[in-house]
Amino acid sequence: MDSQNSYLNCAICLERFRYPVTIPCGHTFCKDCISTHWDTSSKSNKSPHCPFCNQEFASRPVLKRNVSLSVLAESANSTGPSCREPLLRSGDGARTLLLCDRHKKPLVYYCRQDKMPVCCECGITECANHDKVMLEAEKESQELLLERKSKEVEKRLEDTQKSINDLVENISHAKVTLEQTSSWMRAKFSSLIKILTEKQEATELFIDQQKEEAITEAQTRLACLQHRSQILQVSQAQIAALHDLSDADLIRESTRVEVPRFSDVPTEVSPNLLDRLNGVTDVLTRVSKLVCEDLERAVCTTVLQDNDGSPQDKRPVLAVVPSPATPCLPGGKESLSAYRCSLTFDPRTANEHLSLSHENRRAEHLTSGPRPVPAHEARFDHTWQVLCFQGFKKGQHYWELEVSKPWAYLGVTYETIPRKEKGKRCMVGMNELSWSLQLDEHQLSAWHNGRRETLVGHSHHSRIGMLLDYEAGTLTYYGDGQTRLHAFHCAFTQELFPACWIGEGVSITLCSP
Repeated sequence: MDSQNSYLNCAICLERFRYPVTIPCGHTFCKDCISTHWDTSSKSNKSPHCPFCNQEFASRPVLKRNVSLSVLAESANSTGPSCREPLLRSGDGARTLLLCDRHKKPLVYYCRQDKMPVCCECGITECANHDKVMLEAEKESQELLLERKSKEVEKRLEDTQKSINDLVENISHAKVTLEQTSSWMRAKFSSLIKILTEKQEATELFIDQQKEEAITEAQTRLACLQHRSQILQVSQAQIAALHDLSDADLIRESTRVEVPRFSDVPTEVSPNLLDRLNGVTDVLTRVSKLVCEDLERAVCTTVLQDNDGSPQDKRPVLAVVPSPATPCLPGGKESLSAYRCSLTFDPRTANEHLSLSHENRRAEHLTSGPRPVPAHEARFDHTWQVLCFQGFKKGQHYWELEVSKPWAYLGVTYETIPRKEKGKRCMVGMNELSWSLQLDEHQLSAWHNGRRETLVGHSHHSRIGMLLDYEAGTLTYYGDGQTRLHAFHCAFTQELFPACWIGEGVSITLCSP
């Protein structure tokens, strides 16, 4: 009933209609209220208009009583609360309508220039030329604005929560990655220390054995010389005794005296260990340089970058040990076969000079020139290169490739390798994101971050095997007959994809498991 009676209230005075009149736009007001409103507007040279919908009229309308509303208003006045009682707004809790402090009339307008609610009299006198709207309309407008702001705050809250979740996940991932790197580093240092200790003990044992043999042989020669000395002393005494004989006896006995003759006995005690230890000393020299110079410089550079660089400038430091002397896997071919995997080339990454066939297991560099290919963000635009579909983030994986001619780079790379640049930086092994073995007519070379290591041994291999042990951080290459060619050691931190750079006229086939 209260909501129905609210329609019997004047929009100007907000009280029950007293002599209600309906103007041409259809809105109804108290006759005195609308007359006062139009009188004030005429003083400001404004044409008559509806204070509710702002519709203007060419001339001042004739005001006629709305009989039906009069009857309803009088009936509501006789059964409901007094029209002089303050109007209450329904909702979560009723609250009294505010009145103008000066005129004690309800606040019905909102002055946008003064940014405050005003009564009808203030709207006619002080805010006559200001931009005004009905207070209810402004309230609805502000509620819509608040709703939009609430949705915007809610969206920003969702984005912030998503950022929090992403950061928490990245922190967890970073902890795992850093722990893997730390474990790998500790294992490598421990392994190197263990190997050095073992080789030191073996070398010292060998030297002790050689020393024992040399001293024993020298002491034998010393005993021989001492025995000769005794013989010579006896001869010397015999000769001295002849001087006491008579002349005839001296002459006769002197002809019988003979000087003892012996072969020369070497007196040098210098075991020829240096020549036999040349290989060991050469390796120790190189290791000493790596540890005392290169490792010291690398550690100092890393620590200084960590202390001086900003967080945005820091990049993960990958420990790389070129061509480490790691033992081959036990079991030979049978052991490697246990880790065989099936690979296929990804046509989205293949350069336009490369043609894929045999269910994307064979890639060939065409001598006829580039072929039309659709543009793709994953494609190598200027580098004769292709990646495999399959990537590895854990475990041990072994695959083999047949190469028609020794003009290729075979390796693995992170997915973030450059693909659109010109020059060698996009090639596998020529950046910090990839590792590769270069097959050349004359020699083999290992590449990482643009640094080259020339490998010794036979350079012609028609089939290359690659063993990736992600957790151990090793990438090992095998040639014909499972000959170990090289191994990279690195703390891998991202998914690795097999990659091939293929020279002109060369074809590479991924062997079936």
